[in-house]
Amino acid sequence: MLIRPYTDADLPALQATFAGWIAQAGRCGYDHIGELPHRIYENLRGRGAVQMFLDRDSIVGLAICGRSGDAFDVFTAPALRGTRFEEQMIAAVPSEFVLTDAWDCDSARIELLGRLGFERFRVWDDVRELSLTEPVAAIAGVRGARFDDAERLAEAHNSAFGDDWTGERYLNEVMRKPGYDPAREIVVEAPDGRIAAFAVMWLDERNRTGHFEPVGTHADFRRRGHARAVMLHAMHLMREAGMTLVTVNHNAENVAALQLYESLGFARTHETYGFRRPPAG
Repeated sequence: MLIRPYTDADLPALQATFAGWIAQAGRCGYDHIGELPHRIYENLRGRGAVQMFLDRDSIVGLAICGRSGDAFDVFTAPALRGTRFEEQMIAAVPSEFVLTDAWDCDSARIELLGRLGFERFRVWDDVRELSLTEPVAAIAGVRGARFDDAERLAEAHNSAFGDDWTGERYLNEVMRKPGYDPAREIVVEAPDGRIAAFAVMWLDERNRTGHFEPVGTHADFRRRGHARAVMLHAMHLMREAGMTLVTVNHNAENVAALQLYESLGFARTHETYGFRRPPAG
């Protein structure tokens, strides 16, 4: 077994591997391949650590440490789920990373976390799906982002989520990183030139599944239908690209997100549970 740090060049193979795992075992415990660049780049922002686990040339595990400061993710190949290998991966996560989550359908992971001293403390996310078998009309007045939108995108993300992006950081740490395509960050531009709303769409061509992460609205433009517009247009593009299903996750306590996604027809199929362990000492 080889353990080494992730590099940008690993992303295509990593996404192909995860798509294969999902095709074999379903989404439970893996989520969408678009979550990989989102978590590694937008969530970590150069902090934390990402470790690859390889058996000869095959990827068999991934650990992402440092999301939201003290949260971590551990993923293993389907054949290794619930095994001693998975337990050792989680046990090896440095003690300063105390939070993780598990899908409601992942009984092996839930049981393993309990054995390792983790306690469930909340429902973390709602996991939602929508079929794309019916046509979705294109929406006028929305467009794909451009690299010269970086400053305005940073402002919109900061306003939507309380982040601290600068235009330069968003450009270099998200827009120029592997997996991101500015044409897939769908935006509504306000009359004053600001970005009013945005939605980044991701495609899993093997499993014909699209995904949204993130979706947000600038605080000055909420409740005007802008997030709905960017999502509808993105779903039109997803369907044209051959996707038959679209997914989105959201904080289970975010009522506004729940109302938006339910209004578009997204149904909750799963939820994830937050687990934590006592800090060292």
